[in-house]
Amino acid sequence: MDGPSTVARSPSLIPGSTDALETIRNFCIIAHIDHGKSTLADRLIQRCGAVEERRFRDQILDSMDIERERGITIKSNTITLPYTAADGKTYQLNLIDTPGHVDFSHEVRRALMSCEGALLVVDASQGVEAQTVANLYLALEHDLEIIPVINKIDLPAADVDRAREEIDRDLGLDPFEAVLCSAKEGTGIDDVLEAIVSRLPPPKGSPHNPTQALIFDAQYDAYRGVVMLCRVMEGRIAPGDEIRLMHTGKDYEVEEVGTLRLERIRTSGLEAGQVGYVIAGVKSVRDIEVGDTITLANRPAAAPLPGYQPAKPVVFSSIYPISTDDYEDLTKALEKLVLNDAALTYEKDSSAALGFGFRCGFLGLLHLEVVQERLEREYGLSLLLSAPSVRYRVLLETGEEIYVDNPSYFPDPSTIKSTWEPYIKASILMPDRYIGPVMELCRERRGEEPQFNYLAVGRVELTSEMPLAEVLFDFYDRLKSVTQGYGSFDYEMLDYRETRLVKVDILVNGEPVDALAQLTHEDRARQRALHYCEKLAETIPRQQFKIAIQGAIGGKIIARTTISAYRKDVTAKCYGGDVTRKRKLLEKQREGKKRMKMVGAVEIPQSAFLAVLKTDAGK
Repeated sequence: MDGPSTVARSPSLIPGSTDALETIRNFCIIAHIDHGKSTLADRLIQRCGAVEERRFRDQILDSMDIERERGITIKSNTITLPYTAADGKTYQLNLIDTPGHVDFSHEVRRALMSCEGALLVVDASQGVEAQTVANLYLALEHDLEIIPVINKIDLPAADVDRAREEIDRDLGLDPFEAVLCSAKEGTGIDDVLEAIVSRLPPPKGSPHNPTQALIFDAQYDAYRGVVMLCRVMEGRIAPGDEIRLMHTGKDYEVEEVGTLRLERIRTSGLEAGQVGYVIAGVKSVRDIEVGDTITLANRPAAAPLPGYQPAKPVVFSSIYPISTDDYEDLTKALEKLVLNDAALTYEKDSSAALGFGFRCGFLGLLHLEVVQERLEREYGLSLLLSAPSVRYRVLLETGEEIYVDNPSYFPDPSTIKSTWEPYIKASILMPDRYIGPVMELCRERRGEEPQFNYLAVGRVELTSEMPLAEVLFDFYDRLKSVTQGYGSFDYEMLDYRETRLVKVDILVNGEPVDALAQLTHEDRARQRALHYCEKLAETIPRQQFKIAIQGAIGGKIIARTTISAYRKDVTAKCYGGDVTRKRKLLEKQREGKKRMKMVGAVEIPQSAFLAVLKTDAGK
C-alpha cells in the first residue's frame, strides 16, 4: 500500500449524487483468531479482480512478514473493491480486515466505527468462540448490520448444523441468514458478495454538510509522511483544503486524497460515505491520534465523532540491548518503529546490572512479542526484556496518589497507605467437560465470582473477575493445555481494586539486582522469588566461595538457594600425624574464603538474565 499514487476516477461515483451513496458498502470482517478472516478477504479481492493473478499472494492485506508467518493480523487494513452485482449495478465495496487477537481490540473498535455492516465469520468445525461473542457485542454497540458467515465448510470436521445452532443460541442471530462458504476452496464467495450488496445498508451523510471524517488507521511513508486512512461521514475533503484534527487542534494542508486498491489511487476528492487516504504533510504518527475526527479549518463541524478512545498500554517491560554498544541502534530502531505503531510508548530507563535501555508500554503480551520480534528481525538487534508488569495505583500516607509500573520506583512500604491493581473480566468458552480444570486454573490466579452461562448442549461460558497481572504470564497457554485446545479466552478491563502488593528483591551475595526486582501479590511472592533463585543458581558459575541467592521483601528473606564453592583439598599433603595439623589448615582456608567473600564481586552473566526472564516467570 506504500506504492506510487496513480490518478483514477470511478465513473459510477458522481460527486454529490445520491446514486453515489447507494452504490457504496462499507464493511469489515470480524471473527475469533484463526477462523479465516484474511483468507476470506483474499477470495473477495480475487473475485472482484482488484489484483492481477501474477501479483497475488496469500494474506495479501497483511503487509508484515511476521503477520504472514504467524498467520495472524496485527494491523487492520483496507481496500476498495469494484463489484458488478446480479442487478447489473457496479458497487464500491470498502473492506476493512481486522485483527482477531484480544490485544488489538482497539483496532477492531475503530474499524467498526467506520462501517455500516460486518461479516461475522464462524468456523464450521469450531463454532462460536470467545472473541466471536466479544466482537458481536462491539458491532452491536455501533449499531451495525451483521451477516453471519459459516466458513471452512470443506473440512471433514465441519458441522454446519451445530454452527447454526450456536449462532442462534450464543449470538441471537438468525441461523438461516448465515452464508455458507469455504474461503480456502473459494466456494460460496459470490453468495457472500451478493449478501453484502443486498443486506448491508448504504452509508448516510451529505457532501454539503460540515466535514467530519474518522481516522481509523495511519501508515508511515518515508517520502510522504503519515498517510491517514479515514472514513468520511459528512462533507468532503479535497487537495488544497485546510483541515483541522479536532482532538489535537492542529491544522494541516491536504496534499493528496484517494482510495486504496493495494496501492494508492489518487482521486479529486473524498465525499461522505467513502473510505480512503489523506496525505497532509504530517511528519510522525505521534502527531495524530488514531480515532480523531478531521474537519475543515474554515468550516469546522460542531463536535467530533463520538466513540473515540485512545489506545492505553496495559503491560510494561524494560528492553535492554544484550551488547551495550547497541544502545544507539536500539534508540534509532524504536524511533522508526513508533512512526508506524502509535500504541507503543517508551521512555529511557537504566539498570545497574544491564546498563541503559527503555521502559516500554504495550497493549498486551502479543503486542510485546511482536515489537520484540520486529526489533530483532528488522533492525538486527539482540535484546533482553525484563519481566512484564502492569500499572499499579499506590495511595501514600500523605494522601498523594501515584501510578507505578516499574519496581525501581516503588515507594518505601512505610509511606504507603494502600495499593490497588487493575482487574479484568475474563470470559472463557469451552466444552462443559473441562469446567473442573478451568475453575481450578481461575482459582490459582485469584479469580473471583465465577459465573456460568450454558450456551448450548455441552458448551459453557465461564466469566470470572481476576487481576490482570495473573493472566500476563502463561494463563493462555495453561488454558489451552487444560482444555486440550478447545478453550477460548477474551477479556475486558474493569477497574482498580485494593490488593496486598509487595516488592520482591533478588539478592546475589547480599547485593540487590535491580533488573530482577518485581511487584507481586503477597501470596505469590515466595513462589516467584523461589523460581528466580533456582534459575539463577543453575546459571551463575561457581566461585571460590559460597554464593547465597535470596529473595527478600524489605529486610525479610523469603527464599534462598546457595551456589557451592569450589573446594581445594588443602589437607592432601598431610599423609599422617596429628589431626590438629589438618584442622589448622582447614581453619586457615576458611578464613581465606571469608575474606574472599567480603571483597569478591559476583559477575552475573547475561545468560543468567536470559534464563530467568525468558523462562515462564509465572511459575
